[in-house]
Amino acid sequence: MVLPSGSRLPSLLQTLSLIADPIAFFDQQSQRYGDPFTTRVLGINSPPVVFFSHPDAIQAIFTTLSSKLELGKVTDVFRPLTGNESLIMQDGSRHQQQRQMLMPALHGEGLYRWGQVICDLTTEAIDRWSVGSVLKIQSEMLDISLEVILRVVFGLKPGSRYQQLQRLLHRLLEDINSPTYSVQFFLPPLQQDLGAWSPWGQFVRIRQQIDALLYAEIADRRSQGIHDRSDILSVLMSATDAEGQPLSDVELRDQLMTLLLLGHETTASGLTWIFYWLQREPQIADRLLQELDTLGEQADPMTVANQPYLNAVCKEALRIYPIALISQPRWTKEAIELMGYRFEPGTVLIPSIYLAHRRADTYPNPDRFEPERFLGKAKSPYEYLPFGGGSRSCIGMALAMYEMKLVLATVLRQVTLTRSSEMLPVVKPTRRGITFVPPKEFRMRVGDRRGAKVLVS
Repeated sequence: MVLPSGSRLPSLLQTLSLIADPIAFFDQQSQRYGDPFTTRVLGINSPPVVFFSHPDAIQAIFTTLSSKLELGKVTDVFRPLTGNESLIMQDGSRHQQQRQMLMPALHGEGLYRWGQVICDLTTEAIDRWSVGSVLKIQSEMLDISLEVILRVVFGLKPGSRYQQLQRLLHRLLEDINSPTYSVQFFLPPLQQDLGAWSPWGQFVRIRQQIDALLYAEIADRRSQGIHDRSDILSVLMSATDAEGQPLSDVELRDQLMTLLLLGHETTASGLTWIFYWLQREPQIADRLLQELDTLGEQADPMTVANQPYLNAVCKEALRIYPIALISQPRWTKEAIELMGYRFEPGTVLIPSIYLAHRRADTYPNPDRFEPERFLGKAKSPYEYLPFGGGSRSCIGMALAMYEMKLVLATVLRQVTLTRSSEMLPVVKPTRRGITFVPPKEFRMRVGDRRGAKVLVS
């Protein structure tokens, strides 16, 4: 088997390089070896791992070759958090069946009905900001995102259970995204419950408390009925499979935790990047504000979300620094041919979202933040794939984009945010758990209020 060119360094060195600075790793490998390139980054006996960025190759992996590929156990790292019944743990017909049950809750009218709640939650956060204060934007966006999940996904109303879950989920998410804590999920031998004082013991006990609250909410919802409720949990509780069977309590719990994992950090990080770029490129911020100011104070959430430049700004932020750098790896089940190469069974093929978004033939001047790229002809799902693609694309992408646009528009319509210092340094993404975000040093100062421009439905 003749493989694409790639580094001849030992597997351990390649793996450490990828973990330490994945963006630098991808940049160096692609510049040196082109597309595709081969690595060995899965251990001492690593099979060949081949990264692709060409749209034709990505399309083949997602479509025509998909039946000859399998996902393996890449998502096992999330199992302690999401559980065995999570959508991301399934494959084949089981995955397809679950996805069909979940899709209605995350798309269409049921989703868009929550636009006003997203705007209101954002306004409540803005009201807590005092003029002249300096904000850690990432922290503020994480708080808003968690509130949206509790209200829109979990369907909770303010009260004791809401407050308990908010506190516990905040602690859990902060823990699993810290480097010293998250390493346990990648190294199963460290997953030892040695008591409440031990790192894994702390995780287990927080998870137990969260589960108790979620199961109590599910039980209350079953006993009280879910009529006229449109939150995602209630929609899932009314869903049935092809045999007419509803989701069990365990399945409901696992899907809720999956949506939390996939939707909290990613949405908040995307928003943080947008605020960073708007400070770097004030002419883009001015154009976006001009578009939003034409809407008037009575614009409904759907009208706001459909503004073309707002959409372009959000898409460009997810292009230039996608929150996930790769799409889900695939293992070849049988020999295949792709991009002029023949890959034997066991080879790992990985579409690189980061490199696909940096192709100069698709995106001229790819390092520049230019929302105008998304005002013309639409990009194909193999050129632009911030949420992955194929049958494994992120099921919550419609909610994520809707939330990003409404939170951004609500902030910009109500308050002016300025640089917290005279100079805005050039920043590079830093790892936060499984995502790549602006460094914690990125802050903004709250300026003048722009008026009570509350969105109403």
